[in-house]
Amino acid sequence: MTRVTPVLLAGGSGTRLWPLSRKSYPKQFVSLLGEETPFQAAARRLTTRAVDPGSALEFRPPVAVTNSDFRFIVAEQLHDAGIDPAAILIEPEGRNTAPAILAAALHLLAQDPDAIMLVAPSDHAIPDTKAFHDTVALGLEAVAEGRLVTFGVRPTHPETAYGYLEVPAMPNGSGRPMPLRRFVEKPRAEQAALMLAEGNYLWNAGIFLFAAKDIRSAFLAHAPDLCGPVEASVRDARPDLGFLRLDPAAWARARDISIDYAVMEKADNLSVVLYDSAWSDLGGWDAIWRNSPADENGVVLSGGATAIDCHDTLLRSDSPRLEVVGIGLQNIMAVAMNDAVLVADMGRAQEVKSAVEVLRAKGVPQATQFPKDHRPWGWFESLVVGPRFQVKRIHVNPGGSLSLQSHLHRSEHWIVVEGTARVTVGDTVKLVAENESIYVPLGAVHRMENPGRVPMVLIEVQTGTYVGEDDIIRYQDVYARS
Repeated sequence: MTRVTPVLLAGGSGTRLWPLSRKSYPKQFVSLLGEETPFQAAARRLTTRAVDPGSALEFRPPVAVTNSDFRFIVAEQLHDAGIDPAAILIEPEGRNTAPAILAAALHLLAQDPDAIMLVAPSDHAIPDTKAFHDTVALGLEAVAEGRLVTFGVRPTHPETAYGYLEVPAMPNGSGRPMPLRRFVEKPRAEQAALMLAEGNYLWNAGIFLFAAKDIRSAFLAHAPDLCGPVEASVRDARPDLGFLRLDPAAWARARDISIDYAVMEKADNLSVVLYDSAWSDLGGWDAIWRNSPADENGVVLSGGATAIDCHDTLLRSDSPRLEVVGIGLQNIMAVAMNDAVLVADMGRAQEVKSAVEVLRAKGVPQATQFPKDHRPWGWFESLVVGPRFQVKRIHVNPGGSLSLQSHLHRSEHWIVVEGTARVTVGDTVKLVAENESIYVPLGAVHRMENPGRVPMVLIEVQTGTYVGEDDIIRYQDVYARS
């Protein structure tokens, strides 16, 4: 049995799945196919408890690589999935996949010189867990020979959203690793159709298997300029509330580059293993449609959605206050949230990313900001905003605590509607139960906590000359935020 450490890459923005996926809360953390998020599904898939008895695989606890904004989301979703990670590495800023993978390799090498790592994006759909494990096990033979293994998927249609792998011939079903001729960037539709017809191209799944020492050697050979900054960032990393924060000064010197460009396209010790089962990178609403249960007319409904005489259509509402109704639609995707609605032809799903750029250029906050603002203690959302007031719903997780703080421009009224809050205002600390309220005067030092075992929800009414999120002075914070 071979022990493998999963490395989960949990950055990115997922703009092609806007409005459900946004920069502040990207697709890997959103429930796209059922209740489980893609990140949780990926983490669960790469645990020993998911492996069938008799398999050659055993998974060690995972290492997750993410950025500072998502660190508490990663920790919370792993906890909710019952997974205790070996480490959560925090990138000071996004530098693409090459520095992230090298940092994970160096971290593992410091503990085990023979560590084997399976690098996987955290936003893919892989429904057949056993088939995936069997495929990973097939790659171990090549890893034992010092080779870098990538995984390819048999294409089912001329997809333009994926990169491709050219192999000498389409695999014969033996499952054995085979040599890679070259990587092919995301093609135009005509080129994708030609490659599908030629029969010796696979979709690039972006999943890699190798010994940590071998990928480090590959970086030394093909991207040596990355080694110094990344090694320094790992060497000088500091623990931070259970996370490992990579050194920002060293990290800033690393190039922003993908693992394909930095290493894989230059290495001569690559092998490809075919994953011959269902797979999707969930890279657009058309992919969500293809991977969701549809009715006899090819219609996929989610949330409050109703279809009348529609065909090959996706209708989705992620707001309990919005009902989406489609009449006579063909090949349409319509996704509604309480602050944004997307309606487009299914064949133009990849252009959603461009639409987000247009919205960002217009200064539209919905381009990047999710309606729910996730924090280490839970989340909040604005229900009503006026010129001198704001109404919020605040959800505090069991044991969660907001910082001890004050405001210069607003006072607050809190009404508890679920659970019990422990509230500090000045020198007074009291429990506020469901259907009770408390007033926080302007300038008062205050804190809100949830001492219970169930979520606590309250309605906050802010009044004052300014109700922006930056009107805050923090005195104490259990999450070490400034």
